[in-house]
Amino acid sequence: MTEPILLLPGLMCDSRVFSAQIAALSRRWPVMVAPLGPGERIEEMASAILSAAPAKFALAGLSMGGILAMEVLRRAPERVTRVALMDTTPLAATPVEIAARDGWLVRATAGKLDDAMAGELPADALAPGPGRPGIQAKLVAMWRNLGQQAYLRQARALARRKDQQATLRKVRQPALVLCGAHDRLTPPKRHEFMAELIPFARLAVIESAGHLPTLEAPAEVTRALIDWMGQPLVLR
Repeated sequence: MTEPILLLPGLMCDSRVFSAQIAALSRRWPVMVAPLGPGERIEEMASAILSAAPAKFALAGLSMGGILAMEVLRRAPERVTRVALMDTTPLAATPVEIAARDGWLVRATAGKLDDAMAGELPADALAPGPGRPGIQAKLVAMWRNLGQQAYLRQARALARRKDQQATLRKVRQPALVLCGAHDRLTPPKRHEFMAELIPFARLAVIESAGHLPTLEAPAEVTRALIDWMGQPLVLR
């Protein structure tokens, strides 16, 4: 079966966050990247994604894209052939997170988008090493291209997100749960928990990466996604 792959990027990211995976996976499968789109709620964004998606598709989401992937899966499990959740969380926002994001929203509203994003994605959320500044530069280019209004919508949606643990317990599709070992925003322990919720899920921890392994360790992430696409659709 040649399943199209639908990729959902993270907060204030676009297709560039998946550039290496698109180049490799598109040799074997149709690959699409869905923008996070309009709306200030995860539910609204998921509806927009589903309205533009193929009838059936493999679904992979990174960070906020993973949160959206869970909502897409909750709404239309019959359309999702398999799911990959990367550096994300099934939990609702905590009061501490909401309070911090309120401060970042104030900065962004005042025209200080770079300050808001430095709070959302601090440098130490990425793995240490010589590659970190280059990845940060790519992130800055993406969020400046998307702009203030996109951030305000996406940040408000994250603050209002719902708990998706029940959704994960119902997953019967082949599932990959992947994260970077240095991810302090959604750490490996969170992903171990997610993998335990999903029947038959495979867990992959990328030792050389932090919160954005698609950029930090692209070859390893691509191999994990190719293996995921090779899993049989019927799990036992």
